[in-house]
Amino acid sequence: METPGLLAVSLDERAELAPSLDALDGEWPPFMRNGKSVRRYWGSLNTTRPEFQIALVDTGSGDVVAKSHAIPIEWDGTTAGLPDGVDAVLKHALLSPPRRPTTLCALAVVVAPGQRGRGLSRVVLRSLRDVAARRGLRDVVVPARPTRKSLFPRTPIEEYMRWTDSNGLPFDPWLRAHVRVGGTLLCAAPRSLVITGTVGQWESWSGLRFASTGSYDVAGALGPLWIDRERDTGRYEEPNVWVHHA
Repeated sequence: METPGLLAVSLDERAELAPSLDALDGEWPPFMRNGKSVRRYWGSLNTTRPEFQIALVDTGSGDVVAKSHAIPIEWDGTTAGLPDGVDAVLKHALLSPPRRPTTLCALAVVVAPGQRGRGLSRVVLRSLRDVAARRGLRDVVVPARPTRKSLFPRTPIEEYMRWTDSNGLPFDPWLRAHVRVGGTLLCAAPRSLVITGTVGQWESWSGLRFASTGSYDVAGALGPLWIDRERDTGRYEEPNVWVHHA
């Protein structure tokens, strides 16, 4: 897909852009890179499914200003048939690729620092739909990570996804961007990512000190972190929202 001044290309077309895509992963909170499935499978997306990894390039500077990572899955079109979230998609789609994929699942969309506010995420979403159509996939689904949910970590995701602004659009900017390009909010994915670690690891990832067992709010987290001092474990369940693009 081409937009004036921007060009969306996949890694099978421009493999040399892979390091630029990887560099944008630093925009996530540190704990997000430490989930078991992410550590095990994320790094292989660029090489095993390059045709579905998209770089949005500024044609003037040649810089990668946004990216998306996606993978084909088989989906029956029902909310009950959706995977649990990112963990499930990574594990099943890479270990047991579907023989007849029907749907492109976008696992992440990231805009480079200093490039936000230009509507680039919407350009990437449209590019994902173009890629799906070219590959004969009828749908795009996204386990979306609401950008403002971290300000309300104690609000259930099922409630948060129903919040609207004065125009009746989703309150959350990322969910709103999806709706503006024709997306439909389907349902919550309350345990899209599960990240566990020792208390020491969570203290390192969060910059906090966890003196006792209990529930804690961590910067960048969309829900509370549960710390068990006696068992030396911390567990975080990341809630997402499933969005559908026909």
